[in-house]
Amino acid sequence: MKALYLIVPFAPLVGAIIAGLFGRAVGRAGAHRATILAVLASFVCSVIVFADVLNGNTFNGSLYTWITMGDTRIELGFLVDRLSALMMVVVTFVSLMVHIYTIGYMAEDPGYQRFFAYISLFTFSMLMLVMANNFLQLFFGWEAVGLVSYLLIGFWYTRPSAIYANLKAFLVNRVGDFGFILGIGLVLAYFGSLDYDVVFSQAISFSERTIEIIPNHPWLLLSVVCICLFIGAMGKSAQFPLHVWLPDSMEGPTPISALIHAATMVTAGIFMVARMSPLYELSETARSVVLVTGGITALFMGLVALTQFDIKRVVAYSTLSQLGYMTAALGASAYSAAMFHLMTHAFFKALLFLAAGSVIIALHHEQDMRRMGGLKRYMPITYWTLLIGAIASAGIPPLAGFYSKDAIIDAVHHAEAPGAMFAYLCVLSCVFVTAAYTFRLVFMAFHGEPRFDTGHPPHESPAVVTVPLVLLAIPSVAAGWLVGSVVFGDYFQDSVLEAERDYHGLLAFTLHGLVSLPFWLAVAGTVTAWYLYMKNTGLPKKIAMALGPLYAIVERKYGFDEFYDRVFAKGALLVGRGFWKGGDQTLIDGLIVNGSARVTYWFAGVVRLIQTGLVNTYAFFMLFGILAGVSWMMWHLLGS
Repeated sequence: MKALYLIVPFAPLVGAIIAGLFGRAVGRAGAHRATILAVLASFVCSVIVFADVLNGNTFNGSLYTWITMGDTRIELGFLVDRLSALMMVVVTFVSLMVHIYTIGYMAEDPGYQRFFAYISLFTFSMLMLVMANNFLQLFFGWEAVGLVSYLLIGFWYTRPSAIYANLKAFLVNRVGDFGFILGIGLVLAYFGSLDYDVVFSQAISFSERTIEIIPNHPWLLLSVVCICLFIGAMGKSAQFPLHVWLPDSMEGPTPISALIHAATMVTAGIFMVARMSPLYELSETARSVVLVTGGITALFMGLVALTQFDIKRVVAYSTLSQLGYMTAALGASAYSAAMFHLMTHAFFKALLFLAAGSVIIALHHEQDMRRMGGLKRYMPITYWTLLIGAIASAGIPPLAGFYSKDAIIDAVHHAEAPGAMFAYLCVLSCVFVTAAYTFRLVFMAFHGEPRFDTGHPPHESPAVVTVPLVLLAIPSVAAGWLVGSVVFGDYFQDSVLEAERDYHGLLAFTLHGLVSLPFWLAVAGTVTAWYLYMKNTGLPKKIAMALGPLYAIVERKYGFDEFYDRVFAKGALLVGRGFWKGGDQTLIDGLIVNGSARVTYWFAGVVRLIQTGLVNTYAFFMLFGILAGVSWMMWHLLGS
């Protein structure tokens, strides 16, 4: 079984090396065959490992010792339990679908082999992250997915917008990673180890330990550690206020939107907090921060999705909102519910992104929903699969999103951490908003009269695009039916700590959901979208005009992009210009370098006045110097 543990992450790395370093030799077909076969092998091995873990066979061990510092060992190792096994299956399955889909989507792109190398390298990085058994390997995978994301967002590097987007993503993630590495540093400094088991086993003994960040203001050590780690999660999982990078990342090709920004990379922060549950359960302050942050992100990013017309950006803001749900569940100590929604969301959100990509292909890279309409008759497979993803996203039974989302809402409702009521109102209100923006996309793109160029009508995408859509639609329907064993049962066992709740089975939960407020809010959101975008299509514009500045604020994403650009980006330029003009040019060049040269030149000019070439002049100065020296000595002797 250990051989399978190695194959899972390293097979995609081999595929990436073949496509990246030998892309010209193997050609386009060789590149996609090598990477797809590698990810397929990884997926098959992940399924076998998953089945083995379900039988009670977990693994936690070191594979390689990198550094030994006294009693501290820095190792490469794997932790394969139910939490990581679930992530392995999700990551490899979605990655496999994206690899196949990419054959059709990127068929005419000159960077074909490079793209396959990148997405296969990303899969390796993500698997190393989720399989890690220590903080250092976690950090390696964490930074590696960030690096590959940077390369993929800026894949079309001739576009200035793509370069701006990948730089923005890189810098915002560095802000989060600064907090993340501080948290890891505190763990090493106080626990003396980076191994999960060692840290978790000592956590209770440190539960009352305090540190002073500000003199005379003690904080619980675990609260500081958990908040620092969560800052890293805020960057990677795009939580408010470090969310601004994800919508701009849509500048990259659509397959990476599905792979990185829907199903895998952005869920790394969710996975990390769930893995660190033994620490978070000892800090109510940290859980409260997580809970409130998730609630804010869920509702306010969902509202932005209602104002967007770019089909990919609508799905991107939907991703932000759904990540907010997962984060709120973590803050409510419902780690299993968060991970369950992570799984179901991976399927239906990847489906939505890939279906949106199918539309973009058919309309010759048109992304504005105002120039779509009536696509249902032209693209039936894309329509029905996207509709399944939309129903799952809206949380309508019996599709997957209903079960995971309702489990989160129920958990947040019963949470006791400070801010729980605020977070509950946010996630509850967001149910209506989610259904509204999701079906707004469906109705604007696929229903009504065509608003595209009817002289070149679109057609259904090729099988390499539609087959992954169908395969992703299946778990988008059925994955939620596992709610009884994953959320309400003992699936995670010792993988995460879970607050005790009175959950029910699948049938009881479904029947209860049909009479609960979230279900009717989802129905209301769907009906509202139908009325506004099918029945009375002129009303949305009137509502936007009536709301005036409120609508403008939401449409402008609350001004965060402008604020960050003016305060941090332009502020950094201003500071840099100040150092350049005042420090470099004025102080260093002007005063120190040129100033010292001018002083030397002036002194040389003074000295040149006494360089006459006459011996009697030199003798006079010698005698004058001797006289001055003797006078100085006599003055001091008489004075003493």
